[in-house]
Amino acid sequence: MLFLFIRERLAWLGFFLFIVVMLNVLFMLDIGLNSVSIWYVNSSLFVSFTLFFSWRYVVEVGKLKDFLGNMNSQMDELHKMNLTLSPFQTIYFREMEDIFFVKNSELNQAKVQLQEYADELLAWVHEVKAPLTAINLMLEHVDDVALRQKLEHEWLRLHLLVDQQLHQTRLHSIEKDNYLTAVELKSIVYKEIRALKAWCMEKGIGFEIDTLSGTVMTDGKWLAFIVRQILSNAIKYSPENTEITIFTEIDATGATRLHIQDVGIGILQEDLPRIFQKSYTGTIGRESTQSTGMGLYLANNAAQKIGIRIDVQSKAGEGSLFTLRFPLQNEYTKLKGR
Repeated sequence: MLFLFIRERLAWLGFFLFIVVMLNVLFMLDIGLNSVSIWYVNSSLFVSFTLFFSWRYVVEVGKLKDFLGNMNSQMDELHKMNLTLSPFQTIYFREMEDIFFVKNSELNQAKVQLQEYADELLAWVHEVKAPLTAINLMLEHVDDVALRQKLEHEWLRLHLLVDQQLHQTRLHSIEKDNYLTAVELKSIVYKEIRALKAWCMEKGIGFEIDTLSGTVMTDGKWLAFIVRQILSNAIKYSPENTEITIFTEIDATGATRLHIQDVGIGILQEDLPRIFQKSYTGTIGRESTQSTGMGLYLANNAAQKIGIRIDVQSKAGEGSLFTLRFPLQNEYTKLKGR
């Protein structure tokens, strides 16, 4: 802080040195001042200026620390603080107030517009779900089996995109929407597999389910969304007539882990650290027009907010293993108390 104060008062130091030099030149040129000790005058000036400089340092730095220590207060509260500002500082302060007022107004307006946009988007998604449900019912009356399967697949793709948009809109307010309770993993996984049945039948993909048991403390709706994103990725990137393996285990810490393993195209090692980034499709994803880079991003964000950790092991050409680690009881308690 001392060096900062010295930099701030360089003009004072420059003016003081100029005065000292001028006086010393006068003492040297003026014969009438020969009787006066130039060292006495210089010493007096230096001592006086040092005392004055130290006094101003203590006063001004003390005010600055008080001001910075209360910067978290609102601007109207700063008025009530016992701060003695110089005329120039008062002008600066008022200008800062005006800037903060304008920026806060713009920020509040942007928040309102963003909330209105989110509400409109949410309403639109709900409106779209109604005709989607009607179309799904009408598909049951299509007699051509091959055509029906293709239409069901396209309907499912549209349904997943709408569902993804719905959860993306709700994600920023998940703390208000989630409800942590005991959830049976088996029911969640089976429900999501049934929802993706049309897609699986078209590609001939089956499921090998082993030791899928256990109850975990989590939010059932958001867990279903996370499992849906991982399963849809596994189906999307798996070759035809293959199987996806799903099983659970208890790790060394006592936490439940849900594993979803496919034998698809896998993920390149250089892409693994970035697969949860927004809109990142990866090297392989760029070759597919179906890849949006949003599924895993949303799944990972939702998982973090409800205490689930997603780990990924993958090798290009050999498939991927996604693991969901659920929080322990003490971790769940901390999460609930946030």
